[in-house]
Amino acid sequence: MLDTLDAAAVRRWCAGGLVALKRHQGEIDDLNVYPVPDGDTGTNMVLTLTSAQQALAMDLGTLPEDGSTAHGHALRLMARGALLGARGNSGVILSQILRGFADAVAAAPAVRGRELAAALRDGTAAAYAAVARPVEGTLLSVVAAAAHAAERADSDDLRAVVRAAAGGAAHALARTPEQLPALARAGVVDAGGRGLCLLLDALAEVVTGESPERPAPASRPARPPATAVRETGSEEYAYEVQFLLDAGPEAVARLRVELAALGDSLVVVGDGSAGAGTWNVHVHVNDVGAAIEAGVVAGRPHHISVTRFADQSAPVSPPVAAGGRAAVVVAAGAGIAELFAGEGATVVPGNPSIGELLDAIRVTGAARVVVLPNDPDTQAVASAAAREAHGLGLKVSVVPTRSPVQALAALAVRDPGRRFEDDVIAMAEAAGACRYAEVCYARREALTVAGPCRPGDVLALVEGEVHLIGSDLTDTCAAVVDRMLGGGGELVTLLSGAEAPDGLADAVREHVGRRWPFVEVQAYPGGQPHYPLLVGVE
Repeated sequence: MLDTLDAAAVRRWCAGGLVALKRHQGEIDDLNVYPVPDGDTGTNMVLTLTSAQQALAMDLGTLPEDGSTAHGHALRLMARGALLGARGNSGVILSQILRGFADAVAAAPAVRGRELAAALRDGTAAAYAAVARPVEGTLLSVVAAAAHAAERADSDDLRAVVRAAAGGAAHALARTPEQLPALARAGVVDAGGRGLCLLLDALAEVVTGESPERPAPASRPARPPATAVRETGSEEYAYEVQFLLDAGPEAVARLRVELAALGDSLVVVGDGSAGAGTWNVHVHVNDVGAAIEAGVVAGRPHHISVTRFADQSAPVSPPVAAGGRAAVVVAAGAGIAELFAGEGATVVPGNPSIGELLDAIRVTGAARVVVLPNDPDTQAVASAAAREAHGLGLKVSVVPTRSPVQALAALAVRDPGRRFEDDVIAMAEAAGACRYAEVCYARREALTVAGPCRPGDVLALVEGEVHLIGSDLTDTCAAVVDRMLGGGGELVTLLSGAEAPDGLADAVREHVGRRWPFVEVQAYPGGQPHYPLLVGVE
């Protein structure tokens, strides 16, 4: 049993938490309520904490000259490793929790009960600060409850406080279905919150020497699962504006208020610098000029990108593009990777960490780099990598592509003769003008916006929402292309997946030729997992 959290205990906590996450990785992945086979919260948290443990393997004998204690240095190494290895939204939020935790106690002579409570409170604040409109019933609610329970314990007894924190998190996890209707309909608890509970239980075991006995949260089969709403914001706003901003915290606070009044999906994340620093600003608006003007008033915006929503393997490193520019693209699938490499891009395998993306950016040797994440969950990772690269003196912009077909459209309009900022805007506009669809098999029973589905049904998702449910793969693929072309289009791009039957793309191409004779079709073997066909319409 421990009276204070020392450096050795931090290392044991990280190792024990990683073991627990690995043991429950599949269970956490399966808590995904969306009926497509890409639930990866457990995997992302495992990979994030693996990076944290690797950072802790560094020599702790030599402390930095910043006043840090041994335990503070260990916690900062853990947080830094988690940041560089963070994958997906759950990994990014976890890294922010650890960063706030470490900053709170780095210089404290000892970490007893009240210090631990303060660290959890600061970790909660860091996590919430990264999200403009926090959603309750998620990982955020669970860490907030843990911090509140720790503060209510009001004790210097480390064991009592850590027990209270872990217990508060467990109770909050059980309440997440009451806070988030999608979880209630699915009969599951929040996946990220479940992962955090395992980490806090691991900390309790290190401190008390006892393993908390908590059964895995049970499913509630009363009603069929429902699809989760993806974090795309309201359809009320037509443009996505994103830029880096050099400004002080007071100006940024005013900017938050102004942008919140203009639109939604507002996220403003700083680099942690004291005083004036660099901030990543993201918002969905209808008035692009007003959003950018607000940034000009607040400070110096740069790396501006605008996306219009209307209609909407080891890295491969080609030679650096003329003018010291490069593109880094995330690709899941050998065929897709080959396509991007052929366009002169550096390719990073799917679901990368912040550190892997940062390495790919640096390996290009270019001073100006555009990153195309190709997945909603990778956008937070890409933005964090861009902030890290900015600290190294590199200009990096993220074009928020959500599908490889959008990245192909963006790369097609690159022009090294333009200013870098103008080129990024043109790429973002091309990506936004490319509507995308994914066809896959349902993994579980669910109630979607297109009606109920059962395991094995064919789902066609347009812009992330289920639009069609079918029984035949080829027929459903043809039907979703028809639906997309009904809104206009001149070029259809088809990427066949690793599980696609022979002739699928050819059959869809022939269908388009008969039904839409003036539409051009390009088909490529993509090799992507989970999705037999990806479709782009421009």
